[in-house]
Amino acid sequence: MPILEQFIHTLQDYVKDHAVKLLTGLLLMAIGWFVGRKRALADWKKKEFLDRLNVSLNTIESGTLKIRTLSEKRSEEVFLNSAATDAIIRMARRTTAENPLLPIPTDELWFYLNSVLNDLSEQFADGLLKRDMGGPVKAATYLISLTCESAGAMRTRKIRAMVIQKNTLVNLPEECPKLEATQHGTRWKTLQFLAAEYQKNPAQFLEVELAVP
Repeated sequence: MPILEQFIHTLQDYVKDHAVKLLTGLLLMAIGWFVGRKRALADWKKKEFLDRLNVSLNTIESGTLKIRTLSEKRSEEVFLNSAATDAIIRMARRTTAENPLLPIPTDELWFYLNSVLNDLSEQFADGLLKRDMGGPVKAATYLISLTCESAGAMRTRKIRAMVIQKNTLVNLPEECPKLEATQHGTRWKTLQFLAAEYQKNPAQFLEVELAVP
């Protein structure tokens, strides 16, 4: 029997013996694709992208609240573990308009916040090395917390790592600063909430010194 014909017969026998398993596998793949596609469409309609981690720098400059993105990546690129990513997405869905802080268990806070810090530190490596070598740098102490805002006219809903100078947060002005966009009113409310929470439970925040050349 020619080799090709023998291979075809062997393949046919394998398919016959494992037909149920093969069909079940294909069916599960199809269901998974359909569910994933449906969820993606639903998230798009709601403009909800909880699989993304946005690192957001918040400053008040000349009386104006300014919000700038330092980075945005897939959450799994930052937390490096699919189970941790799934858990943080579940926690993000539990946030409310009144409380945007992710309800991370106390014994897991360091893991999540330190993962954000590791990713953020890459952007400021030049400043840290220059200071270590005795060169002139500008440095300040910042606080990092993990939130998911849902109040107001948010254009998109994402998990956001809030980055703000410690001095700014603990001395937040009583009056709302000028806003660059109407929807930034939500961010102002978030910062007010974070300032109050920092006084009550600073463990929810990670303190870090960042330096730039």
